Amino acid sequence: MSDKLDLDHLRQWIGKTTEASDVVTKYLVMGLRATLFQEVGEPKKGDAAPFTVHWCLAQPVFPMSMLGPDGHPTRGGFLPPVPLPRRMWAGGEIEFLDSLRIGDEAKRTSKIVDVTVKSGSTGTLCFVSVDHEVTTPRGLAVRERQDIVYREMTSSAPASTKAPPPPPKAQHRETHVSDPVLLFRYSALTFNGHRIHYDRDYVTKVEGYPGLIFHGPLQAALIIEMAAKLHGGKAPKKFTYRGLQPLFEGSEFSVNANETADGMELWTANAEGQPTMKGTATW
Repeated sequence: MSDKLDLDHLRQWIGKTTEASDVVTKYLVMGLRATLFQEVGEPKKGDAAPFTVHWCLAQPVFPMSMLGPDGHPTRGGFLPPVPLPRRMWAGGEIEFLDSLRIGDEAKRTSKIVDVTVKSGSTGTLCFVSVDHEVTTPRGLAVRERQDIVYREMTSSAPASTKAPPPPPKAQHRETHVSDPVLLFRYSALTFNGHRIHYDRDYVTKVEGYPGLIFHGPLQAALIIEMAAKLHGGKAPKKFTYRGLQPLFEGSEFSVNANETADGMELWTANAEGQPTMKGTATW
């Protein structure tokens, strides 16, 4: 970390807002369906898009000269300039109120609601919470809170002092392979230049991970789609999720669900069956 983390300065970003708009297109929906292991089909105007299509819409576009060494835009602007090098989604909560459909013009209004600092096993952690509302001409479609975590750089993961717990058992389970093409496709759909998802030399030699990292929102999207499929095609009214550990490319992973009295507990897991992201869905 080259600059001192000044929490009072960073908290001056609380209350900052921004807006952006975009149109849900046929080819965006086809690409997202393919990436989420769904039937691509020939979607028509008015057809519902996958539930997390809003993560592909109106993404910020910066010239190459404004990108940092990790492929993200240089710090500052809407998000506070947190001087910690690693940035990932920590989790969040989504309320689905209406489907986004092909042909919709969607507007996203975003607001920084909190900036906090904690100490963890890997050092200093800075959390930035952002509220989003996505609207269409029909009204509010999605209300969301995203928690972004910034971390210090470490050369390797901390050694575990105990064996992992037995993998949880799932009532419903699907398996897929997290290959580099899947990660590339999702980066392209979300215009995400973060090099940890496609640049193996960078992610292993600079950030010290053992391989390319599976996107947090892609894991969440797969969990949400499974929840909806198991509930008659209806998106949950509320979905809460948090990342537990990185999921890496090159191996099988699973999407899992257990039904509960209140809804569903869902999670993605690595090839060893250990959860990497957990979510709770309620209707």
